[in-house]
Amino acid sequence: MQHQTLFVFDIETVPDTDAVPNLTGFREPGEEARRAELERYHLEITDGRNGFPRQPFHRVVAISFLEAEIEYSGVQETYYLKELRSGGEIGFDEAQLLRGFFQYFEYLKPRLVSFNGRTFDLPVLKYRAMAHGIAAPWLYGAGDKWNSYMSRYSIDWHCDLLDVLRDYGASTAVKLSEVSAVMGLPGKFGVDGSKVAEMIEAGDIQGVRDYCETDVLNTYLLYLRTMLHRGTLPRDGYNRAVADIITMIEHADDNRQHLESFMLAWGEASNNTFILE
Repeated sequence: MQHQTLFVFDIETVPDTDAVPNLTGFREPGEEARRAELERYHLEITDGRNGFPRQPFHRVVAISFLEAEIEYSGVQETYYLKELRSGGEIGFDEAQLLRGFFQYFEYLKPRLVSFNGRTFDLPVLKYRAMAHGIAAPWLYGAGDKWNSYMSRYSIDWHCDLLDVLRDYGASTAVKLSEVSAVMGLPGKFGVDGSKVAEMIEAGDIQGVRDYCETDVLNTYLLYLRTMLHRGTLPRDGYNRAVADIITMIEHADDNRQHLESFMLAWGEASNNTFILE
């Protein structure tokens, strides 16, 4: 199947403390106390190595994505940016957010692109959809035994850049910010994932969405460089795709100041060299 659309996505989450009483029997009602109990549980089951909640214990508060059209020319491809946007509102309804994601996903039938999405983002989305009774048949039924969203090595269906770049475990896992530093991309600036829960508690859902969108842009730029390296994306196609991003940022509304900040950080990281000679 030749997908017509790239769908680069990222999610932001906060711990799901509603499940704590069922998980450990801890009945204190306070949010802070339940978060501490959830961390205690995960430290216990990992012998003190990791207090980060496992995938089912994350509540999705924002989903950001970049959509691009794929144009094929023999074995090569070119990408044309269509939009960058986010879901997640003040007083958000997680079920509504997830339902909208999976409905749009089935409508587009895209090639998914993520960074650590196969290990974290997509499992979280699946667990949370199951918790709300949301069906996602296309995720499981499309393709065949070897080529599908469920196949780890089928990067035409879901390209998890972390998995691809580390050769599926042959080399050490790296962070998006680490690869971005080498490639002259902005990476993390101003906000990181550890601040999301605090921002949500302060009612700053827009700030969370903005942060998520910058992660998506970093992921897309890294995908472009990866496909250039693989010979799938020609150099002029790479430069065209980068020019599309710059044009989008230059024409962004005034209420999307995070894109201007991204552009400034990108210029600083790359010495204002965006296009490859």
